[in-house]
Amino acid sequence: MNTFHSTRGVNDAINGEALSAKQAIRRGLAEDGGLFVTDALGERTVDVAALVGKSYQEIAASVLGALLDDFDEAELAQCIAEAYGSQWSDAAITPLKPLGDDYVLELFNGPTCAFKDVALQILPRFMARTTPAGGDAQEKIMILTATSGDTGKAALAGFADAPGTGITVFYPEGKVSEIQQLQMTTQAGSNVNVCAVRGNFDDAQSAVKELFSDTELAQELAQEHHVVLSSANSINVGRLVPQVVYYFSAYVQLVERGAIALGDGVEFCVPTGNFGDVLAGYYAKLLGLPVKHLIVASDKNNVLFDFLTSGTYNRQRPFYQTISPSMDILVSSNLERMLYYMADKDPRLIQMLMSDLKDWGAFEVPEPLLAKIRTLFGTGWADESQVREAIHDCWERNRYVIDPHTACGYFVMQRMPRDPATPRVLLSTASPYKFPRVVDESLGLDASGSDFDCMDTLAAATGTTAPKSLRDLEHAQPRFDGAIDIDAMRDAVKDAAAKL
Repeated sequence: MNTFHSTRGVNDAINGEALSAKQAIRRGLAEDGGLFVTDALGERTVDVAALVGKSYQEIAASVLGALLDDFDEAELAQCIAEAYGSQWSDAAITPLKPLGDDYVLELFNGPTCAFKDVALQILPRFMARTTPAGGDAQEKIMILTATSGDTGKAALAGFADAPGTGITVFYPEGKVSEIQQLQMTTQAGSNVNVCAVRGNFDDAQSAVKELFSDTELAQELAQEHHVVLSSANSINVGRLVPQVVYYFSAYVQLVERGAIALGDGVEFCVPTGNFGDVLAGYYAKLLGLPVKHLIVASDKNNVLFDFLTSGTYNRQRPFYQTISPSMDILVSSNLERMLYYMADKDPRLIQMLMSDLKDWGAFEVPEPLLAKIRTLFGTGWADESQVREAIHDCWERNRYVIDPHTACGYFVMQRMPRDPATPRVLLSTASPYKFPRVVDESLGLDASGSDFDCMDTLAAATGTTAPKSLRDLEHAQPRFDGAIDIDAMRDAVKDAAAKL
């Protein structure tokens, strides 16, 4: 059985024993602030040939079975069936479509129109099956999440009214799109709570991590309310691993259409801020998928670009609020997991690097480690004008509409050297209708009205259709308003726990 421990030490365990996948998912974040990893990753591979001709759900069963092996087949099958059903607008779940000489993998056909749905439709199902035998029958889980835009709504939609759980989402005030904010603040459910915080995403994410490490808060919540905290961010391994599935699905779709033969390498270009989406591709490679390169595409907050080109990670830099808000991140949490595996599973090195980041705002990896990382990971970034240019270019060349995050990837991919023998897949992370004003402006359309007017303009000009869940937000009434300071987040969690 795969066992899990912190990236920062193998001794993070319960009663001296290593954690199972279910225990790691239930806890979310390790007590020392590290992320849960298993040293067994890569020992068991997935037979890609056996997946050809299989449905997304069948591919998910094989991949997740290899990663979360303490869920039995029946449990996994039920979780998968509930997560990937009629709430998706495309039966393929993550369909692969041609994009000129390349391909685009659509990850936004779920209920909240963002790639986070792939993981956050199944995480609540996982969580419901993590209750320990003989544990506190009254115990409830409070999901605590910071969001840069898309995670919040996807988590809220997944956990709303889920038995035995509550969810509190923090988002940076004024730094998400109007549509993203409305998606969160209008969320129905008796167990949900949404708070805007004064600050940026990194401020909120750092505060959430501190709350997970707050032993006094943990004791208070457990004793007074029978509540334990867990996470729906990609720091939770149960949120990360479902994303591995769509890399396998993309590869199988390429095989099925004759674009590649089994064993051929594929390059993936991934817009990412927190490094989770691209890390899932690295996990897929470790499971045996022929991933040739992973291209990390950043926006103007290009801290990952600087790290992958120099070996120095420095968050002491200007923070830019951009038109790709979900990527406006300076502390990319999941980078820690990649570093752990690339550093030959050395928790002492990871502890040192993360201490440097906390104390000095920066760390530097040894040159041999950077060289190893760069054999797999490439990188690029796009500024505001280049993002707009990419949206316009993609439409003019391919008659395909992309959102600003996908546009970062499109811009970077177009400027990467092309190997004609290696297919390239761009991961499309969100519906363009989540950011209709930016898309309209980029296409030279009228963007003078509301975001909903912009949706209608975009639909009329491109012959596409706004997702009903987004268009209907125009008349939805927000349930949550106002904003709090970062230091008030602790009290907000206590208040939400008291209401469960």
